[in-house]
Amino acid sequence: MEDHIVDRAELRGDCERCFGLCCVALPFAAATDFAIDKAAGTPCPNLRGDHRCGIHAKLRQTGFTGCTVYDCFGAGQKVSQITFGGRDWRTVPQAESRRMFDVFPVVRQLHELLWYLAEALTLPAAAPVHPALRGALRATDALTRGTPEELGALDVAAHRQEVNVLLLRTSELMRAGAKGKKKDRRGADLMGARLKGADLKRANLRGAYLIAADLTGADLRGADLIGADLRDAELTDADLTGAFFLTQPQVNAARGSEGTRLPGSVVRPVHWAAGL
Repeated sequence: MEDHIVDRAELRGDCERCFGLCCVALPFAAATDFAIDKAAGTPCPNLRGDHRCGIHAKLRQTGFTGCTVYDCFGAGQKVSQITFGGRDWRTVPQAESRRMFDVFPVVRQLHELLWYLAEALTLPAAAPVHPALRGALRATDALTRGTPEELGALDVAAHRQEVNVLLLRTSELMRAGAKGKKKDRRGADLMGARLKGADLKRANLRGAYLIAADLTGADLRGADLIGADLRDAELTDADLTGAFFLTQPQVNAARGSEGTRLPGSVVRPVHWAAGL
């Protein structure tokens, strides 16, 4: 049976096929990640008429770091081109544009789940749950293709909980043999922790708070990083080979170097080379 009924390339944001939904639908507040306040459903003042960012080349320098670490997992183009059939929020009635903005974060959550499920199906150690993972992937993909009304009424939290059971089992299979308290740091508060050179091989770091943690040279091979907060975490020369459930937004939010070894599912952020 074919594992990959979802093209993972479609689970990456494609701004060319989106109507700038993340720049309109989502709110942000003036802080370290954003230079201004913006309400949900209000276009960012930097959004141009062609749905492109007017300061894209200097987002970090102008206080919009949050934009550079965000990825919609392909939800933007799905909502723009499929859910609403290519209708631009600028040209439809206000009630329809509001539905579009409400649906976008729902589809974004579903696409993130698709990312994890598709990755889990590439992991040989998770073979015992591959049939169940395939079923969950098909069901999740079908949900993303619902009508605006169906998506608006969807209990995303309940669906995430169902899928998470399979992702947890995948993690157990992937990390089999990992023992000790230091290897089970699920949800741990490790903000600013000094973990330079730490042995975190096959560690459970699900939902761990690693904000500004020093992971220089740390061994994170085969670690479960789903939901780990890596904002400003120092990954210089760290080894993340085989780390799983790691997403591009997490990598983008961290700091790294040419010596940082990453799994093939993500790419090295351009701003790492610039030291930004």
